[in-house]
Amino acid sequence: MQDWGFWAASAGLFLAIAAILLIALRRDRGLADAPDVDIKVYKDQLAEVERDIARGTLAPDEAQRLRSEVGRRILDADRAAATAQATSSATPALLPAAIVLAALVGGIGTYAYIGAPGYPDLPLKARIAAADARMQSRPSQADAVAGAPKPTAPTDLAPDFLDLMEKLRTAVTDRPNDQRGLELLARNEGALGNYAAAESAQRRLIEVRGDAATADDYATLAEIMIAAAGGYVSPEAEAELVAALSRDPQDPVARYYSGLMFAQSGRYDRAFALWQPLLQEGPADAPWIARIRAEIEDVAYLAGVNYTLPEASGPSAGDVAAAAEMAPEERQAMIEGMVAQLSDRLATDGGSVEDWNRLIRSLVVLERRDEAQKIYDEAKVRFVSRDAELSFLRLAAVESGLVP
Repeated sequence: MQDWGFWAASAGLFLAIAAILLIALRRDRGLADAPDVDIKVYKDQLAEVERDIARGTLAPDEAQRLRSEVGRRILDADRAAATAQATSSATPALLPAAIVLAALVGGIGTYAYIGAPGYPDLPLKARIAAADARMQSRPSQADAVAGAPKPTAPTDLAPDFLDLMEKLRTAVTDRPNDQRGLELLARNEGALGNYAAAESAQRRLIEVRGDAATADDYATLAEIMIAAAGGYVSPEAEAELVAALSRDPQDPVARYYSGLMFAQSGRYDRAFALWQPLLQEGPADAPWIARIRAEIEDVAYLAGVNYTLPEASGPSAGDVAAAAEMAPEERQAMIEGMVAQLSDRLATDGGSVEDWNRLIRSLVVLERRDEAQKIYDEAKVRFVSRDAELSFLRLAAVESGLVP
């Protein structure tokens, strides 16, 4: 029996507790017999008083006083004996055995419910060591890509876009040091699911930029590799994340994927330490926020952290219920009104990339594709120097059948 030590300790602890309970109950029964003993002593004292009177060693007044005092004590002891007898009769003789049995059954049942019978002890230090060992021995990027589902290329791409992609590939081949061309090629190949080509272009971009390569450049490379591996963070992708964080420790994309890596390896404590402040910092509509919100409660639970996910902004449950009860025409009018409000707000005040993404997709759903294309083109200008947001918008465009 592999865990005999645990069961021996449990049995010893149970016997010790049972012995304490039995001793306490026996002591209570012993105290119940005390008044009878006192009465016998007091009767002996009365007999001694009578003998002293007969011998002439005790005056009558003093003898009377002693008789009164001892008699009072006998009455008090008699009342105490009656009370103890009533209490003793109210306590069943099998109560000690019932208490011990209940403790035994309750302990076994509790352990069966919250414990892991048949498994050896696994302290926190051993679990952390096992997780670290899994990280060191996890599959390589090549193995992960080989086993990942093959990406499905969009089938409804416009012929003009395909022609532009061919021209872009040719241009980059002719001018391999063109940083803008490499950046566009990596971004668009990734959006099309051509991850090998996207990775090659991004690596070339970093090579061309040399020491001027930014944290975002390395984070983008890691993101492409993770997408190619089906969402898995390989040791090779980890190296790119480390390179990104060494240049900017606050890079949100690198922090998100580093947390994902730790969660995949069982180091939930480190994943939570990365994700929780990232979730607080926002912005609430950043691409990584929704992914964190979907997983952070489970990560916190597995890390042993008591954590409550803050409420996200958006329609309330009442709003959703009200929309579900509307007639189709009313629901369509409500959606168009919300889209109009969002469009006006973005045109006047601007907004986050998630707001632009929501507007583009909503217009496509409303079959206002030309307007969606116009909004997408405007969004590209707004986020021209922010690669992560542009990549997010480009994915929305490709999935919606627009021209990226």
